[in-house]
Amino acid sequence: MTARDEMLGRIRTALAGDPPGSSAPPAGDAPAPGYRTHGELGTPALLDLLAGRLIDYRSHVRRTGPEQLLDTVRAALAGRGARRVVLPPGLDLPGLDQPEAGQAGTFGDVELITDGGLSAQELDQADGVITRAAVAVAETGTIILDAGPGQGRRALSLIPDYHLCLIEADQVVALVPEALARLRPDRPLTWISGPSATSDIELDRVEGVHGPRTLEVILIS
Repeated sequence: MTARDEMLGRIRTALAGDPPGSSAPPAGDAPAPGYRTHGELGTPALLDLLAGRLIDYRSHVRRTGPEQLLDTVRAALAGRGARRVVLPPGLDLPGLDQPEAGQAGTFGDVELITDGGLSAQELDQADGVITRAAVAVAETGTIILDAGPGQGRRALSLIPDYHLCLIEADQVVALVPEALARLRPDRPLTWISGPSATSDIELDRVEGVHGPRTLEVILIS
């Protein structure tokens, strides 16, 4: 039997109703899902897997501890050559004196601006944005933002050409169902798997079409 025959056979069975000999599950018993809902990897392996997936997607990854986080952020911005960076309210980066919403401050040679309703043009003129995340999925290399504290509104992660995202080790899960269990469906969710990219019919890859051209992630453990 070919894969085509098997696929068509399953479609015919589904259209015909329950196959002979099948029975409905007892009332009140939810059927077991036909997919994995929990991973088995420990935290170090999850972080390694996530880092590998992100690199496959052409993201940049740095790893650090909480005490070195501020220095790692400084090194990332210097490597990018960023001089004007937008922050969401409530970034809560220890050691960083974040300006009030709508105000500007400094971080060494970098001008920091906390979003207080910046226009799309003002966001586009910034060199980048720093955010946190709600959760990250190691197996798919996906980062999810839900507009919570330190993440800001969706435009912050979509308009600036450079996105520096800070992810704590306990925010990394193995599978998508585990991530969904941590999220509220009534919040605006942004799912990010690498920098924005697309390709035309000739498969020529173009980055930065509908989001940041460069995604850099700092994994904190």
